[in-house]
Amino acid sequence: MYENILRHPGPTPIPKRIELAMCKHIISHRTPEFVELYQEAVNLVKPIFGTEQEILFLPSGGTAALEAAAVNTVSAGDNVVVITVGAFGDYFVSICEQHKFQVHKLEKAWGEACTAQELREFLQHAPKIKAVFMTYNETSTGILNPIAELAKVVREETDALVIVDGVSCIGGVAAKMDEWGIDILVTGSQKALMLPPGLSLVAVSKRAWQVIEANHTQTYYLNLLSYKSWAEKGMTPNTPTITLLYGLNEVCKLIAEEGGIEQTAKRHDVMKNMVRAAMNELNIELLTDDAYASPTITAIKAPQGIALGDFLAHLKSKYHLDFAGGLGPLQGEIFRFGHMGYCFPSDILQAVSLIEAALQDFNYDFTAGAGILAAQKVFLKSTK
Repeated sequence: MYENILRHPGPTPIPKRIELAMCKHIISHRTPEFVELYQEAVNLVKPIFGTEQEILFLPSGGTAALEAAAVNTVSAGDNVVVITVGAFGDYFVSICEQHKFQVHKLEKAWGEACTAQELREFLQHAPKIKAVFMTYNETSTGILNPIAELAKVVREETDALVIVDGVSCIGGVAAKMDEWGIDILVTGSQKALMLPPGLSLVAVSKRAWQVIEANHTQTYYLNLLSYKSWAEKGMTPNTPTITLLYGLNEVCKLIAEEGGIEQTAKRHDVMKNMVRAAMNELNIELLTDDAYASPTITAIKAPQGIALGDFLAHLKSKYHLDFAGGLGPLQGEIFRFGHMGYCFPSDILQAVSLIEAALQDFNYDFTAGAGILAAQKVFLKSTK
């Protein structure tokens, strides 16, 4: 049985070197050996977040980290703004509504980003806001919101906290938490960080800790003050994902060897441009425009005249190329090409080649090799 070529927006492929790192003998999380592992992980991952703040490790998926960010800073009845440009912005809405926050939703059409001016105008007509929740990279649509600009507007217009979902992009894009004025930035292990699911990372600003300490959250397992207290001892309050911390340290070393997060972000940008150039040359429409296109995931519409479900099934069964479909209103309309983490320009050329092969099977009208050539040109230009 052949392995599928996983080009999903997460989970994503795991490098063999990281798999081997996670095979180390297990240790207790109440030992000096674990303290050393924990502190190494914190120090290695800080540059990827662009922060000098401590980073907390939760044994959870990214959604739990989003909920932790919400319930530790906001109480029932407080006013919050949620910027939503797709399914994962809607996650923040659902979390906030579940906890009975007063939610003011700044909603954009799926496939569009939120601009700084739109947020400024929205905040000027909102009541006193305690937090603004936003998604850095919207996985459902392939949009990268201009987080630095949005955070700046929040700081200029309000005293609210800036809380950012970076689950599907941290490790693949520039992140400057301290410089941009982000108060809480979270991510998950299974996307650009090239790890299995199960570990989430939460970075918290000093300003946010002041709010958290005054908030008196009712949560137990997701209580960030508990994580902070244990972090001072180099531990976690509950059993951590020890093997994933071994892997995280190796991920950080890989990124450092590539030249740091700046170089890793450049690679992701090149892959984004390769995919987009290829699809344009094949006359396959993209969901988003270039200005806010994600470096880690591209949303691609169905090739004209081809039933998308049949096309994706054919790609997987014959060519072992596995893409994700659309979510919500985009289900059956788009597929999502993940190019994050352990993914390189050669992988993009392979995937484009297999897409072209499948298009020929469906008698799609195009010039064979055109997409590959377009992607090659982008890659070669990036190497000069």
